[in-house]
Amino acid sequence: MMRISLLLALAVLAAPAPIAAQLGGEASLAPPEVRERQLDNGLKVLVKRDDRAPIVTSQVWYKVGSSYEHGGVTGVSHALEHMMFKGTERLAPGEFSRIIAENGGDENAFTGRDYTAYFQTLAADRLEIAFELEADRMANLALPAAEFAKEIEVVKEERRLRTDDQPRSLTFEQFNATAYAASPYRNPVIGWAGDIDSLDVETLRDWYRMWYAPNNAILVVVGAVEPDAVFALAAKHFGALAAGPALQPRPREEPEQQGEKRLVVAAPATEPYLLMGWKTPALRTAEQEWEPYALEMLVSVLDAGSSARFSRELVRGERIAASAGASYNAFTRLPGMLLIDATPATGTSIETLEQAILAHIERLQAEPVSEQELARIRSQLIADKVYERDSVFYQAMLLGQFEAVGLGWERIDPLIERLSAVTPEQIQAVAQRYLTTAHRTVARLDPQPLDGAQTSAATTMTTGGHHVVH
Repeated sequence: MMRISLLLALAVLAAPAPIAAQLGGEASLAPPEVRERQLDNGLKVLVKRDDRAPIVTSQVWYKVGSSYEHGGVTGVSHALEHMMFKGTERLAPGEFSRIIAENGGDENAFTGRDYTAYFQTLAADRLEIAFELEADRMANLALPAAEFAKEIEVVKEERRLRTDDQPRSLTFEQFNATAYAASPYRNPVIGWAGDIDSLDVETLRDWYRMWYAPNNAILVVVGAVEPDAVFALAAKHFGALAAGPALQPRPREEPEQQGEKRLVVAAPATEPYLLMGWKTPALRTAEQEWEPYALEMLVSVLDAGSSARFSRELVRGERIAASAGASYNAFTRLPGMLLIDATPATGTSIETLEQAILAHIERLQAEPVSEQELARIRSQLIADKVYERDSVFYQAMLLGQFEAVGLGWERIDPLIERLSAVTPEQIQAVAQRYLTTAHRTVARLDPQPLDGAQTSAATTMTTGGHHVVH
């Protein structure tokens, strides 16, 4: 399971010597700053100049994702993302990608729980091409029925390959559906298979009209550009687009969990797998603002490189885990979970592995992390912060993510200071408050033969003394 945390740096782009681009003017030695402007139709534009390479990343973030969906239409945000490449009133299917490629760029998109984003990376003097294309599909998406009929089959195959045929992904999906009672985070981003089967073009069209509008979008540009020139281009291409309905998703608050939940997923697999999660607040919802930062640091104590506790003790030391990881994301729209996943080493039972992990949690609750251990983590944080700035794409990702979930980009720069200020006592306090049995959900993957004898995955769940088979 990938750590969904700002403590990990993404791949670093090689950066040639600074160079002035057509939109950039003279290279500046001043620290880069974010410039913000909002168009009359509500589109927020964020620009950050970075002259170290003659490239630019342009990203359009829509504040809609799977957590905005309701029962019966799960997966609609992801399906619409696919269809955004299938033509507008002006462009034929595939033309968007062809034009970007012809201009030496690359492009793609992704759908998450809280947002859907579209991005292009180009030579800085080609930025206007990205703006023209994105403005066109923001307002004039065609959604041809014939293309939808083909693309929805692609989505179904994607679900089969990435979830149904992947035992760990299947376990994670069933885990979320069990752990969350009301939160829309219980639904998979790609959607439930039955909902995907029932999607049609009109459902996607309604979703597009509801959420794809300038007042529900953020345009983020990072690279060798002059901010004022970017604002002028944004006004030229996006300024005439009409604002959409001022929508707010209905609150779907997760009720307090009253006891441990457990489930077993039986699926064809070669090895068992353990997934554990505890309900935790996000930065937007925490009673104390320091708590999410302390949870981020707690995860780093367990899983931040080869010298972290899981790798040092469970994998290399006691050799009871083939792998073990931890993740937590403070920067989400709704409260989520702190997750731990692990695979037992050969000859170790999954029960033994679970008890060993719980012993690590109890240790965090019983004794503060040493200053020496915390100092190592702080040093890694600072290094990660330096490396992440080498990627214009990642800089834009942070700006878009923080804006899309409602935190605001201004919270990005103080991140390292807030994380570095976390004390051993604060880490101990959040471990005691949140990593409790009452907040815990545990999933185990029970490997079944790979010969096809078992035709479907079975899930058993226990909670509150009841036993249910799905």
